[in-house]
Amino acid sequence: MAERLKELFFTRDSINTFAYTIKKAYSDFDKKRFIDLVFDTTFESKEIKERMTHTTRCLHETLSKSYADALTILKKAAPFVKGFEALTLPDYVAEYGRENWDLSLPVLGYFTQYATAELAVRPFLAKDPKKVMAFMMIWAKSNKPKIRRFASEGCRPRLPWAMALPKFKKDPSLIIKVLEILKDDDSEDVRRSVANNLNDISKDHPDIVLDICKRWHGHSKNRGKIVKHACRTLLKAGHKDALAIFGYSDPASMRVDDLRIDKEQVNMGDYLRFSFDLHLKKKSKVRLEYIVFFVKAKGRMSKKVFKITENVYDPGIISISRKHSFKDMSTRKHYAGTHHISIIVNGVEKAKVSFLLKKNF
Repeated sequence: MAERLKELFFTRDSINTFAYTIKKAYSDFDKKRFIDLVFDTTFESKEIKERMTHTTRCLHETLSKSYADALTILKKAAPFVKGFEALTLPDYVAEYGRENWDLSLPVLGYFTQYATAELAVRPFLAKDPKKVMAFMMIWAKSNKPKIRRFASEGCRPRLPWAMALPKFKKDPSLIIKVLEILKDDDSEDVRRSVANNLNDISKDHPDIVLDICKRWHGHSKNRGKIVKHACRTLLKAGHKDALAIFGYSDPASMRVDDLRIDKEQVNMGDYLRFSFDLHLKKKSKVRLEYIVFFVKAKGRMSKKVFKITENVYDPGIISISRKHSFKDMSTRKHYAGTHHISIIVNGVEKAKVSFLLKKNF
C-alpha cells in the first residue's frame, strides 16, 4: 500500500502542483527553492509519512516566519490543495503550532474539511486531553460532516498510522461523551467512525463498550450497524456477552464433522480449499468463522480470523466449503512452515487441521 501511494503522491509532478497552489495563495512564495529543498538527496529513500513531514519542514523554510501569517496563507490555499499533499497543512500545525493553541486548534477544525486533521491533533490530545476534547465536543455539533467525523476519528485511542493516546487507552470517558453526540448522525462516515472508535476502546475496556452496545442495540437500524461494527473484535474473540447481544445460539449442541482440505502441501501464491459439515440439533443463529494460524518470520505463530457467514439455519447438516489464498499482500507476507486452520462456531473452536506451506521455487 505504502509503495503504491508513493507512486501517486509526493512525486515531482504532485509536489510541483502543490507548490503552484501555495504560490497562488502567497505571491512571495519561492517555488523553486521549495522544490529544491523537497527533492534533496534523501527524498527517494523516505516512506510516505516521512515525505509528508519532510515536505512540511520545507514549507516552513519558505513561508513567512510568522506562524499566524503562515496559517493565513495555508488557509487560503487549503480548498485547492489535492491528494496526500493536503495532509501537509494540518501537519504544519502539529509541527509548528504546539505553543500557540489559540490559533492551532481552531485551524485544525478548518483544515479537516479539506484534508483530515486526525493525525495532526494527536500531539495536542496527548498533552492536554481535556482542553482538546472541549473542542471535539463543539466540532461534534458542526453542520459539516467532515468536521463531525474528525471529532470522533481524531480521538480514537488506536488510530492506524497515528501516535498512540495512552491516557485515552486508560480512561476513554471523554471520548464517550463525543460518541454519544454522534451516535445518530446523518452521515454514514461519521457513524462508522463512532463504531471504529468503540472498537478501539473495546480492546482495553470491553465491559464499557458492551454496556454502551446493549443500550444502543435495537434502538434503530443505524445504531444497530454501529453496534455490530463496534463489536467486531469482541465477536472475533468469541466474547460470550458480545455474541449474546446479537442472539447467537449456544454452540454447545453444535458440531463440526469431516473437516477436509484439498491438499496437505500448499505452494505460496496458491489457494487452499477446505470444507466441513455443520451439524445442528435445533434451529440456530450461527456465526461461522475460520482462523488461519500463520508462521511468521522468526517461526512464531500468528492467527487471523476470517468470517465465513452468519445465518439462521434449520436443524440438520449444512455443508460448507471455502478457499483461502496464500498470495503475498501489502499487509501480509507468508513464510514456509506448518500452518493450521480451525473452524469457529459462535466463538468456539470446533475443528482444526494442519498443512504445510512451501516456497514456490
